[in-house]
Amino acid sequence: MKSLRSTFSLSYESFGVSSPFDPTFKLVTSPFFSPLILATLRLLLAIYSLVTIITVLAFEAVLMHGGAYRFLSYFTDLSYIGLVAYFWASSVQTIAFVVRGQNGYPLQSWPRIFQLLHVLLYSTIVVFPIIVTVVFWSLLATPEIFHVRYTAWSNISQHALNSGFALFEILLTHAGPSPWSHLVPGFILLACYLGVAYITYATQGFYTYAFLDPSTEHGFLAAYIIGIAVGYCVVFSIVKGICQLRCRLFPRYSSQQDDSPPEALDEWQDVDRPKDSSTSEA
Repeated sequence: MKSLRSTFSLSYESFGVSSPFDPTFKLVTSPFFSPLILATLRLLLAIYSLVTIITVLAFEAVLMHGGAYRFLSYFTDLSYIGLVAYFWASSVQTIAFVVRGQNGYPLQSWPRIFQLLHVLLYSTIVVFPIIVTVVFWSLLATPEIFHVRYTAWSNISQHALNSGFALFEILLTHAGPSPWSHLVPGFILLACYLGVAYITYATQGFYTYAFLDPSTEHGFLAAYIIGIAVGYCVVFSIVKGICQLRCRLFPRYSSQQDDSPPEALDEWQDVDRPKDSSTSEA
């Protein structure tokens, strides 16, 4: 029993869930903004992304007559839901951090499974949106998407701004870098989506993305799938490297940094004052 517990604990550590969890508050701080400003920006991104996904879903349900049934079949929509979930979760945790006087936030005391899910969610929202953006603009986009105001806005929001949201977390917060172990869950999610794409064809009669159609792509289908898998590894590695560089340039926030210098100065003054008085008396 004890060995099983130690193995389970080790698995949490290997996936970036330390004990205590996030002692330097890197998930709720930024090298450029105060926690209050970071909380506000995250909340604004959460609101915008939620409004976007509700608008897209409503448009497909009302104007496309049944298009809402296809909503969860697209990787774009699924990854965007991940963005919505992350920014709402991170904004709430950052707001709580501010309200508590920057002395902690709720996730730190929650069960470790929720801490694991949060860091895994972070790893997906800094990688999947970039893959979506690259695949869409290199393989799927056509000039017609800009002919209608709605399609232009929705495609820019879901296929361009999504990567902007990811870069916000990569460059402007202390979060990350993700451990290499997070590569595996990402692969599993991509493989599961491949299954969703073919289940969609079997049940609804269409391919979510044209390059997944084996009748037209033939041998290129395997190349596309392998290419996306390799691209995922490349993007993950680049994001991890950028986060590591950011951590070196901007050390992570610590609530003890502001307290330690004054204490050291007071101790120095306490030791030095008797020497001055003795010299004056002599």
